[in-house]
Amino acid sequence: MKARTIVSTAALVAAALAGAAPAQAADKVKIGLVSTLSGPSSALGVDIRDAFLLAVKMNGGKLGGLPAEVLVGDDQFKPDVGRQVAEKYVKLDKVNFLTGFVFSNIMLASVPVAFEAKTIYVSPNAAPSPLAGKQCNPYFFVASWPNDAYHEAAGQHATDKGYKSVYLIAPNYQAGKDSLEGFKRFYKGKVANEVYTQLGQLDYSAELAQLRATKPEAVYIFLPGGMGINFIKQFVGAGLSKDMQLITPGFSSDQDIIRAVGDSMLGTVDAAHWALDLDNAANRKFVAAFEKEYGRLPSVYASQGYDAAQMIDAAVRDVKGKVENVEALRTALKAARFASVRGGFRLNRNQYPIQNYYLRVVAKDSQGRLVNKTIGTIFKDRGDAYVQDCPMK
Repeated sequence: MKARTIVSTAALVAAALAGAAPAQAADKVKIGLVSTLSGPSSALGVDIRDAFLLAVKMNGGKLGGLPAEVLVGDDQFKPDVGRQVAEKYVKLDKVNFLTGFVFSNIMLASVPVAFEAKTIYVSPNAAPSPLAGKQCNPYFFVASWPNDAYHEAAGQHATDKGYKSVYLIAPNYQAGKDSLEGFKRFYKGKVANEVYTQLGQLDYSAELAQLRATKPEAVYIFLPGGMGINFIKQFVGAGLSKDMQLITPGFSSDQDIIRAVGDSMLGTVDAAHWALDLDNAANRKFVAAFEKEYGRLPSVYASQGYDAAQMIDAAVRDVKGKVENVEALRTALKAARFASVRGGFRLNRNQYPIQNYYLRVVAKDSQGRLVNKTIGTIFKDRGDAYVQDCPMK
């Protein structure tokens, strides 16, 4: 079954205005956004989509001064469906950019279609280690963070806290493997166990029984979306939160998880490159606009979808709308001349970010809402562990 394609009519402007575009510039820019929009993990893709479309709306329906046509498709959490939709957008719809994938396994199955056609993919989330190192690609740009990075920061935090034993859990796919490798790279204590679960698993009774028997000082999980929601509910419900500290990457304690789990999240610490309370003008504008538009607070995924749109906006602007000049677009994207909601960052030569990573805690804000609050900086100007293997200059 093919994913349904939706054309965002809000992103189109009148043909008469398009006709006024500068000489040699395109009359519009076309974006193919493919994300997980159904199933237990759909909240992640929905946040990416909503924030991307919000950025386009806030830019008057344009990106880089050109009318923007955004095609939105659901990968249904299936690699084969993701590839089918990507292939349609690249080969039939002739999009100028592809974006949107949440999960690394779906993205890795799909982006070769873009690379073969020399279509640029701007990642609002998945950024696996293979594409950071030897397989780095000139048409792959990351608007989020390397798959290992949150986990490296969490590992450093666990080391700083002096936890002597930590139990590790992640789903069995590329990002899951990257996550635990990243944690172990900076954690200096004992790994009590390293468990890989089925991707999409929602029942963790077996893992919780193992945790109870092993009795680590802390537990680190990489379980995005519905997986994390179910695990944390079951972990707290089993009373294990009284006996061991739960540490998560930022997205496993983010707004979509908080909304589903509730007060049990209070006091949970996590590592992330962005937070609601980061004090910069772009972030304040984004958080207020997202809450006004959608009636909910944005998540890390939303911040990345918004920045992906702003990255494209800046690149199209810098090439003066000449989106057919892919090499010029690449140069403009690498410069990343836009105000990111995360504050300052730059792209490394593998086109992955160099940026800060923060320690956050789930607490109540002045309105009594559960939110993440920034309590420290774990890493400053952190790149990734694979860039030295990337042959690009």
